[in-house]
Amino acid sequence: MHSDNLHYGIIGNGASGALISKEGAIDWLCLPHFASPSVFGRILDPKAGWLGIKTAQDVAIQQSYIESTNILKTVFETEAWAFELLDFMPRYQKVSGTYYYPPELTRIIKPLRGVPEIQIEYHPALEYAKGHTVTHHKGSHLISILENDTQYDALYCYSSLELHTILDQEVVRVEEDFFLTVSYNEKLEKPTIEKAWYDFDLTKAYWLNWVQRTKDYQEYAEEIKRSALTLKLLSYDKTGAIIAALTTSLPETIGEVRNWDYRFCWIRDSSMVIKVLSQLGHRKIVRRFIDYIIDLIPEKDEKLQIMYGIHGERILTEETLEHLEGYHQSKPVRIGNDAYHQKQNDIYGILMDAIYVELEQFSLDFERKEELWEVVKNIVWIVAHNWEKPDKGIWEFRGEDKHFTFSKVLCWVALDRAIKIAKLLNKEKPKWNSIRDRIKEQIEAQAWNSEVNAYTQYYGAKALDASVLLMEQYGFIAPKDPRFVATVKATEKELLRDGLMYRYKNEDDFGEPSSSFTICTFWFIRSLIKIGEVEKAKSHFEQLLSYSNHLGLFSEDIDFNSKRLLGNFPQAYSHLALIDTAIQFNETSSKAPH
Repeated sequence: MHSDNLHYGIIGNGASGALISKEGAIDWLCLPHFASPSVFGRILDPKAGWLGIKTAQDVAIQQSYIESTNILKTVFETEAWAFELLDFMPRYQKVSGTYYYPPELTRIIKPLRGVPEIQIEYHPALEYAKGHTVTHHKGSHLISILENDTQYDALYCYSSLELHTILDQEVVRVEEDFFLTVSYNEKLEKPTIEKAWYDFDLTKAYWLNWVQRTKDYQEYAEEIKRSALTLKLLSYDKTGAIIAALTTSLPETIGEVRNWDYRFCWIRDSSMVIKVLSQLGHRKIVRRFIDYIIDLIPEKDEKLQIMYGIHGERILTEETLEHLEGYHQSKPVRIGNDAYHQKQNDIYGILMDAIYVELEQFSLDFERKEELWEVVKNIVWIVAHNWEKPDKGIWEFRGEDKHFTFSKVLCWVALDRAIKIAKLLNKEKPKWNSIRDRIKEQIEAQAWNSEVNAYTQYYGAKALDASVLLMEQYGFIAPKDPRFVATVKATEKELLRDGLMYRYKNEDDFGEPSSSFTICTFWFIRSLIKIGEVEKAKSHFEQLLSYSNHLGLFSEDIDFNSKRLLGNFPQAYSHLALIDTAIQFNETSSKAPH
């Protein structure tokens, strides 16, 4: 654990999610859904609101998840007293078979010994604190509204405490269990402590059942489980979209400007997430994401964007919230993301690979097969007409387009998996084979640099790039192929620093990165396993795991010097790569002679 870190836990229910600090404060919550404006946003600026608990004296605080769930438990303790705080967002199956996942959050406070004295700090700030939020006592609840003539927004708070004690931040003696529910909707039936415990029990049972259906592994079982639970929290139940992270504008480097909004569905990240969740046995999330994709492409000539909104929005206009200071004064705070305009040719291959995995495992009972086949043919047409063009690449360079090796390899993957899908569906297309082979020949001729003895970042370059390590994972090259082994060695020499990987070292639009992109270190470790350096891979993996926060969660980046977590949090990319790498260790162990 490192000081000044992202010491947060995530809770959620498929509608939205919240970040809760190690001290039990809710510092990030957007309602009614992930991409809505924040109602608590202190992680970006104190004036953006929070819901906290204050005690009069110094107190020891311990935080952990209830085993195999996404319910967070924070225990506060002094010599005289102790209590626990249970935080969750309700999620469970109703008798009708549909799921209950309202846009609300419940906290239960339960005395453990003595009589704790606390104060509730309830400071909502609606609409990213753009205007002034006022909270009124309204009989059965507190209502917070925006003092603003141009828009209406409201938030409701219910509790078994006297509401004026919350409003006036009075000292409360905790002699029995009490609850707080923060809801986007006004409740038609008054919430009670009994209902709060009922929701708690059913939500706990939901998560235990979900974990029960997750494939079990011998090694790193806990890390795999926690990462899988985290990925599940980043999926939006209503549409099947999967977001890249819960937050916006947590900086890749403190005080710099690489701050982006990640509450969107990137085709690449999401396709990688569903592939790994499918390996763990979660088919429903895969199916729902593929439905989301099919629904995005209603017409045959529809070009795929690299990313969409969680409801399938195509226009994600980026704007800056000038009134917010940013995380540790790292401005700007951005909402929306202009990267949606970009052309990145690798997304087609990554999506096609995920579709292939789905069809290979479940082809017979997928009722939207015909629509999916049209999507496959559409993607092949796009790749066939675009693979020879330069693009922005996986890292979304905002400068000029180049012939990125990773993009070319993934164009090859798009054709390779399309050929396999055609075979599964008895619809073979001989012409596709020749395009696939041409792409491969071009990559071998132009991406390999014999001087550097590696495949480089783009054609004709000397610079290396961690994404190129994925060529083995996608089946473009055999793990023991001398060219791949040489590329792993050269990349290690060039991009590894103190056990952490750079994405690349050549300057981009913002200068040389000063933090490590977490997924790249996982890719490197996976490559070491594949070329047979398992012990070395293991020591790197253990070291990397030690940089997670106190709950085993990772953000996007790790600072090379301080090892603090940086970037948006928790990051789907980091957790899917953690699972994938841990699975590789398990598979290697099972093949090893006993």
